[in-house]
Amino acid sequence: MCWAGRTMLGTFSILLVLAQAAAACEFGPFPYRATGIVCRMTKPAALLLNQETAQVIQAAFRNAKFPNITGERSMRLLGRVAYGLSNIQVNDLSIQRSEVELKEDKAIHISIKNVTALFKGTLTYGYAGAWFLQLFHSVDFEIESSIDLQLNIDLVCQKDQVSPDASDCYLTFHKLTLHLQGDKQPGWLKQLFTDFISFTLKLVLKREVCKEINAVAQTLTNFILDLAANFVRDKDIIVDISLASDSVIKASYIESHHKGLVLYKNSSSVLSDSVFSPSLLTESRMLYFWLSEHSLSSLAAAAFLDGRLLLNLRGEKLQVIPRIFQGTSYNDSVAKVWSLTQPQISLQPEGTVVRNLVAVEVSILLAGEEPLVSLYMEKEITATIQATYAEKKLILQPVDSRLVLCSPESSHDEQQTRVGIPVTDGFAGSTGIGSALTSLMNSKRLDLFDIINPEIITREGYVIVQLDFGFPSHLLLNFLEKSW
Repeated sequence: MCWAGRTMLGTFSILLVLAQAAAACEFGPFPYRATGIVCRMTKPAALLLNQETAQVIQAAFRNAKFPNITGERSMRLLGRVAYGLSNIQVNDLSIQRSEVELKEDKAIHISIKNVTALFKGTLTYGYAGAWFLQLFHSVDFEIESSIDLQLNIDLVCQKDQVSPDASDCYLTFHKLTLHLQGDKQPGWLKQLFTDFISFTLKLVLKREVCKEINAVAQTLTNFILDLAANFVRDKDIIVDISLASDSVIKASYIESHHKGLVLYKNSSSVLSDSVFSPSLLTESRMLYFWLSEHSLSSLAAAAFLDGRLLLNLRGEKLQVIPRIFQGTSYNDSVAKVWSLTQPQISLQPEGTVVRNLVAVEVSILLAGEEPLVSLYMEKEITATIQATYAEKKLILQPVDSRLVLCSPESSHDEQQTRVGIPVTDGFAGSTGIGSALTSLMNSKRLDLFDIINPEIITREGYVIVQLDFGFPSHLLLNFLEKSW
């Protein structure tokens, strides 16, 4: 269920996806009433992700399309001087450090310190002297720069989704030095153009770089939203992760609230009385997911309706078969276990309690013949499942349930003996639904992320997933390479 783990693609993705401006949407007087899923990211996670901001800023600089800069000025003796800077490109870009701050109930503030960049291009100039002498020249130029960048990222709600606004963008120039034709010494021509080109150049750099940063932020956000939507969609089963209430920006965390409704074909679950409260989550881990009992129950119901609660057992899981059917090897047998009714799920401190009516059919495989059904039975079961996630696998471990299979020839008293197969271990454990869910999540690329010490904690009516993580920077680099 760690679907939101998909949003780990840098400050310009998770930070933008997990929060919105406090007044962006109107959700009524009961802010958490329809909340089925909550995601909280704390300040340590934001600091970790901010380490990757440099990659995004570098991409913004390199991919900014700098227009030709033209102008003219009247000079004594020289008359009217016209100039043009063209083919402007960025080389040797480096960033000294980046800082992020969560401004409570306002915005995400990112400060990029000491961005050094070398701009290269061609300077063309001409002037008409007092004696109508016209001269036109073209020289290569380099501009050494040192810039600080300040971003205040506001978030707005559009169609129940988060959209970033990074237009509050400021560039402060500490250095802007013009070199002509590689000449590093000051001269009258260099001084002339530095004086009246610098101001225009600063405006153009600010406009184009900030515009590109805003575009990168929006592109990454759309990409992450698409990833998240894909992660919670599998064929006809969809989890609605649109916003359910205003999200929160605090000094120590960002928190977003999602509907968590399950859509199956033309039907949808309904949640109108959520038990979520911000006090249920702490701030000791990097990332938290809160999931309601309603969301998990709705997922189980959709899986049942879609015919997914079916399992075939073979091999060592059927070691009991020779004890029931004399002369039969478990290698020659197959058991099919499936749900006859919609599972009833209850989240409790001891685990996830599953109540269901299960059918079991055991068939003997005969050489050259159709399988012979040797046993069929139905059984109401109640199983308590404890979930863990380790080594990139979801493990669902039953703690209190065993389904008893009895030989047809057994007496009533003999049928009370504990001769059976651990159906819940196969049906809902690491070799059953746990493995199926692991495969499903990995097909969505969850296994590419470094999830550290995850904990799955069940409480009455909800479950909390809390974890730390390491950032897979190669995913961000791959995205930037493909995008430009």
